[in-house]
Amino acid sequence: MNQTKIVFSIIDPSKSYQFIDNGNPKSGAMKDVYFSPDKTYIVGIYKKHQDNNSIERLKKIVTQYYNSMFNNELSDYYKSLFCWPTDVIQYEGKIGLIAPFYHRNFFFQKGYANNDLIKGNEKQGLWFAQSKFRNKTFPLCLDSSELGDWLSYFQIALNIIRGVKRLHSCGLAHSDLSYKNILIDPLTKTAVIIDIDGLVVPGLFPPDVLGTKGFIAPEVLATKNLNKDDPNRKLPNRYTDLHALAVMIYRYLLYRHPLEGSKVHDLDPEIDDTLSFGENALFIEHPLDHSNKPKIEDLDKRGLPWTDCNSIPYTITGPYLTELFNKSFIEGLKNPQSRPVANDWEQAILKTTDLLQPCANKMCQQKWYVFENTNKPKCPFCGTLHEGTLPILDLYYQFEPGVWKPENHRLMVYNNQYLFPWHVNRNIVRNEQLAAEFKKPVGYFTFYHNKWVLVNQKLESLYDATEKKEIPIGSMIELQPDKKILLSKDDGGRLIFITFANI
Repeated sequence: MNQTKIVFSIIDPSKSYQFIDNGNPKSGAMKDVYFSPDKTYIVGIYKKHQDNNSIERLKKIVTQYYNSMFNNELSDYYKSLFCWPTDVIQYEGKIGLIAPFYHRNFFFQKGYANNDLIKGNEKQGLWFAQSKFRNKTFPLCLDSSELGDWLSYFQIALNIIRGVKRLHSCGLAHSDLSYKNILIDPLTKTAVIIDIDGLVVPGLFPPDVLGTKGFIAPEVLATKNLNKDDPNRKLPNRYTDLHALAVMIYRYLLYRHPLEGSKVHDLDPEIDDTLSFGENALFIEHPLDHSNKPKIEDLDKRGLPWTDCNSIPYTITGPYLTELFNKSFIEGLKNPQSRPVANDWEQAILKTTDLLQPCANKMCQQKWYVFENTNKPKCPFCGTLHEGTLPILDLYYQFEPGVWKPENHRLMVYNNQYLFPWHVNRNIVRNEQLAAEFKKPVGYFTFYHNKWVLVNQKLESLYDATEKKEIPIGSMIELQPDKKILLSKDDGGRLIFITFANI
C-alpha cells in the first residue's frame, strides 16, 4: 500500500519534502530511493549511519559547492550535465538527499530487442559501452532504436567531458566516474553525471570509495593495500578522474576496454585483475608492446568486430583522439600528471567531428566515420567506399602579416555541411560559453551542378585569395584543388586551402 511520507531538511527545517513509500524502494548499494508524488525529485535515504564528516560533506555539496557550480549565466546548461543534490534531509534517524528526477529520455523505451526485461530502466552507460549488446545474434542485444549512431557517442563524450571540466574547475573531483554513474541517451545525444554525494575535496573530504572496476586508476589499485595514512598510498583525485574519463571515451567509441587484453599476470583471477588494471597495466593497442593485445582465441565472439583490435583499431578515431589515447594509456598510465585534462579532450572531440564523413551505405549501423587521410577513403565499419570526390579544407592562421601557418585542423566537406563562425575566426572558441550569435551557420557546402560549392550566407569579407575577388553574401564559390579562400579579413580570420581525395 502506497503511503505519502514527509521529510524535513536539516539545513533549513522549514523546508519539507514528500515521497511515496510503497514498501519496495529502488535499492542501490548505499541508498534506498523513493520518488516524490509528482516525480520531479527523488528522496535517497542512506542505509548506513553517516558520520559527522560525511554529513558535513553532504551539506557543502548542496550549498557551497552547488553555488560554485551553478551560480553563473550557464547554470541551466551545467545543471543539465549533473543530477546534483539540492538538500540534505533526515528520516527516522537516517540521513538522506533530495535530488532532481532524471529526465525521461534516460529511461529505456524498448530496451532489449527480444524482451522487455530492462524496459523502463535507467540507461546506464554500461549497456552502450559493451559490444555484445550490439550483436543482433546475442539474446540480450539492445534494440536498434536505442543505439543511435557513432556521431551520438562523440556528443555524449563531449557532454561528459564538459561536466568533468566544470567539476575540476571548481576544485572538486568525482572519485567514481564510470559508466554506472553516468546515464546516457544516444537518441538525444545527452548524458548526465549522477552519484555526486562522494565528491572529493583535497585536504578536506577524502574519497569514500576507490572507484568502479575497470575505471580505477592504476596507481590507486597498485597501492590499495597500503595504510590510508601511508604517503605512498594513492587515493581518488582529479588525476584519477582523468584516467576514468579516458577509459570512458575509449569505451563509448570502441566498445571495449583499453587495458583488458590477453596477458595473464597471475593464475589467481583476483590478483590477475588487480595487476592487469593496476601495477602491470598495459594498453591493449600499445604500438610497441603487443603482449597484452587480445588474441583471436581469447576474444568474446559476441563482441566482434569491436573486440578485435586488428579489425577496428583505435586509430579509426582520428589523429587528435589517437594522440590523447596514447598520452592516457601509455605515458599517463604510470605518470598521472601526463594525463590529458578535460579541455584537451574537448578540443580533440570537436576537431574530430570536423573530420567525420557520412557513410554512403544506408544500412551501416554507425553511419559516420573519421576521414583517415587517404585518397580512397572508406568506412572502417562496413567497408563501403566513399562515393564521388571529397573536398578537404585545411585551416590556416596568419602568423604575421603575409605569413600563414597551418592550424592542424581541417574541415571535411559533405553535402549540406555547414560552415560556422568558429571555423571562420580562430578568436571564436567553440565551447559551452559560446554566445548564441556564434552558434548559427554563416555558410554551407553543397554539390551543385556536379561541382562542390561554398554558399556565402553571412560572411561580409569572404575572399577568393586565388582569383583575387570578393565573394558577396548570397553568392557561391566553387571548391577547386589548390584554391585558397580567405574566410574573414578580421583579426583572427582564417584562410582555407583546398585539396581533394577520391579523384
